[in-house]
Amino acid sequence: MKFFTIALMAVVLSSATVGFAAEATNGAPRIKIVLVGDSTVTDKFGWGLGFKQLLTGRAECVNAASAGRSSKSFINEGKWTNALSLKGDYYLIQFGHNDEPGKGPDRETQPATTYRENMTRYVDETRAIGAQPVLVTSLVRRHWDTNGDGKITSSLLPYVEVVKQIAAEKNVPLIDLHASSQELCEQLGREHCNALSPIKGTNEVDNTHLNAKGSLVFARLVVAGLVKAVPELAPCFRITTNSAVLPLKASGEK
Repeated sequence: MKFFTIALMAVVLSSATVGFAAEATNGAPRIKIVLVGDSTVTDKFGWGLGFKQLLTGRAECVNAASAGRSSKSFINEGKWTNALSLKGDYYLIQFGHNDEPGKGPDRETQPATTYRENMTRYVDETRAIGAQPVLVTSLVRRHWDTNGDGKITSSLLPYVEVVKQIAAEKNVPLIDLHASSQELCEQLGREHCNALSPIKGTNEVDNTHLNAKGSLVFARLVVAGLVKAVPELAPCFRITTNSAVLPLKASGEK
């Protein structure tokens, strides 16, 4: 029986994790974390569901992410206004996938101009309501090099770099999910990553989105990055960067 370990990861599936909402908060108001982004952040296709499963009773999470949206269309469709109306304490913001060329004029942005403007707006308007923005670089697509070297070629780097620049310039906490997810995927390899991916209607592996197992695995990276960037949120999560490594079975193994 073959196993692989995920470095710096622990996936907790205990009854306590499932029942996090019922945990006592000692009367203190819970911290509200709002997720904003595209499908790779949603509960159905991204790391949002796993993120919620890692919360303690000290925090609640509202997932305002929406499939198919870019930094541009999320604003233009009024979804950003709706997210701000939730009055969260922290906003985790991740866009990029649908900002790329080929996504159509309603969604496409240019990294150095319109994308930068939009992401800066998210930061400024989050702060304007008294909340803390946290920028998240895009979850990597599992697009493997054709030469078989086990490496990933990412088209998202121009957008990733802009997010990192804004975080540095405006002193915004940053979760570099693109880097950590690429590192993890290359460590695991294609076969093991397939076990974390949904299957398309064409019976092909979806190398962009996540299944339930993948949601929890990559949410673990988000939480590790968040606790590092915003240490005061550590009590809000069951898993910290010091958690033990958990072996997972690859697809088809017994």
